[in-house]
Amino acid sequence: MTLKTQVFLMFGFILYASVLQAKTAIKVFEKVSSSIVVIKTYDAKGNGQSLGSGVVLEDGVVVTNCHVVKEASTIQVLHQETNYPATLRHTDWDRDICTLDVDGFKGYAVTRGSTIRLKVGAKVYAIGAPKGLELTLSDGLISSLRPVPGGQYLQITAPISPGSSGGGLFDDDGFLIGLPTFYLSEGQQLNFAVPVEWINELSKRNTTAPKKEKKTSIGWLNRTVELERKKDWTGLVEHTLRWTKIQPRNASAWFNLGYAYGHTNQTSKEIEAYLQAILINPEYAGALLNLGDAYNKSKQYTKAIEADRRAIQINPKDSFAWSNLCVVYNDSGQTDKAIETCGQAIQINPKDDEAWVNLGVVYNHSGQTDKEANAYQQAIRINPENAVAWNNIGFAYQKTNQNNKAIDAYQQAIRINPEYASAWVNLGVAYNHSGQTDKEFDAYQQAVRINPESFNAWKNMGMIYLSSNQTAKAIEAYQQAVRVNPEYTNAWYDLGIAFKISGQTSQVMEVYKRLKVLDPALADKFYTNVVWSK
Repeated sequence: MTLKTQVFLMFGFILYASVLQAKTAIKVFEKVSSSIVVIKTYDAKGNGQSLGSGVVLEDGVVVTNCHVVKEASTIQVLHQETNYPATLRHTDWDRDICTLDVDGFKGYAVTRGSTIRLKVGAKVYAIGAPKGLELTLSDGLISSLRPVPGGQYLQITAPISPGSSGGGLFDDDGFLIGLPTFYLSEGQQLNFAVPVEWINELSKRNTTAPKKEKKTSIGWLNRTVELERKKDWTGLVEHTLRWTKIQPRNASAWFNLGYAYGHTNQTSKEIEAYLQAILINPEYAGALLNLGDAYNKSKQYTKAIEADRRAIQINPKDSFAWSNLCVVYNDSGQTDKAIETCGQAIQINPKDDEAWVNLGVVYNHSGQTDKEANAYQQAIRINPENAVAWNNIGFAYQKTNQNNKAIDAYQQAIRINPEYASAWVNLGVAYNHSGQTDKEFDAYQQAVRINPESFNAWKNMGMIYLSSNQTAKAIEAYQQAVRVNPEYTNAWYDLGIAFKISGQTSQVMEVYKRLKVLDPALADKFYTNVVWSK
């Protein structure tokens, strides 16, 4: 096949993919557009107040955002050029979801889906009536998911205008997965959607409109996601602490406080916050899974397993929960159970690329390299943009001396995520094995730029400096390595060699004293080979 032919085929593939996406958008619009209505509100004098959108749930019932109908004296629903009078049915002002009774209206009801199995990167379609008269479709991706009681709160890239609020957010199958809401902060538009599961819970949470202006759960949640996007973890702790004080019985507030503590390495406080969320709402599966992660991080494996098991009891078909349990079993050395639970996750959802990655990790720990590589290949087949799968399969290739394949795999991981510090370290090691020292060093520099706590990068840079007689730089690199990992004796040993070469006798003896504490046998070797060497 000539290069020209290859390029032509690639162009043809891209064109074909675009056609498929267009067909999906058309299919979704044709399926659900007749279920979208215009909502018009009027004040006591009959003056128009606002225009919004709504979704037909059943004959005579429409759902929308509460802010669309806030303070309205009269509400009308417009569908296919006919106006229908409407009144409030069920209201949850804190979650910004209201349903309307629409007198005499018979419409095509949407099919409700679920947010539980959604993943970041999934395609979504927002349909509303932003101008009050015509339907519009905008497509985009899920850019962030946050577990909330009952489902997942979605941040989306699909453009939303104020008049689209209350319309529908749909998946590729045309199932309703949420209601988009318009959000503007600091001059930037961020688009969110409340989960469809909250619509299902509406009748149990029916509340009257707040008597005075106050911040709702949605307002707190939107600001939380905004701070997370900025990686302002200190600000997120402060924000969620305020949220828990103002709404102490709000499980989401405590969940997000736990999330903030997790990102500031305050594991004990993280656990306490998740426990408080679960105390308020024992069915909060997302909080249980995050609690399991926190327990696993602190090596409280029995408690981690219990938390994950409770999450599975709430939703036995949640492949993510089974995959989490697989990780805990693997970390606690229970390999057979880890393989079994990862297998359960994959049986529930064969397209769960994260479960395949976790299974590969288990096979790695049990020395089953062939099965390990196959698991990562399955993950990449499902999701070619899974950077972790590419990084891990690179490591599997490296173990079997397929160095060129390893380099290619690490480069794919870095293409997908240029800030993937571990992939940079692994790429550096692969370059070392292929004798590409300059590229090796550059890779380690990238790793420490991204993550100054990368022990392996500092240690390997120290080795390069030492072998090239750059002793002062070798000392600096090894000092960084032992700062990150003070228990790693070999790094101390090499640091002592660098001190010896540079004539810093007192520092050599300090290294010897440290090694005597950490590893007396290695310290004796160091004394013979380094301290007394000429």
